[in-house]
Amino acid sequence: MTKVQAHPTTDPTAGPDDERRWAELADLVLIISREIQFRGYTDERAVPLSPSEGMVMRHLQREPAAPPSRIADATGLQRTNLSTVLGGLERKGLVERRADPGDGRGVTVHTTEHGRTNYALVRREWAAAVSTAAGHDTEHLDAALTLLTAVETGLIQSRPQNRAKPPATQR
Repeated sequence: MTKVQAHPTTDPTAGPDDERRWAELADLVLIISREIQFRGYTDERAVPLSPSEGMVMRHLQREPAAPPSRIADATGLQRTNLSTVLGGLERKGLVERRADPGDGRGVTVHTTEHGRTNYALVRREWAAAVSTAAGHDTEHLDAALTLLTAVETGLIQSRPQNRAKPPATQR
């Protein structure tokens, strides 16, 4: 009897079983991320964001006022790309740039009240969508959160420092 996989692996010659399972996890994370983004929002007040805008807003939830250089380092965005992203977020009313009080030449980026409420709103929608998709089964939720947090931390810590040519990504 052969086991039918719900989701075939992308490389049938992947090697050891652990390597195949890690590849499967990475593939599923990318698919889930795309599905969450694809569905949009049911609440008309929600402001949709590009993946890069979402990364910046996610960072600003942890650090509500930060200089662009710190945001670029934290998100892995190049400074030129970050400037474009920040412009889009400003036009949407989600962030504002202010002169740095300690150094009049520098700026800090701040989330606006609209930015904070939008982030809370979209997180509620994401939670509802993911919970419904999982049949509201929370049995392994804490273990999944622990594993995915460790993966996120490890990937950020091992991020290549040379970003002159960003790697191609699948979206």
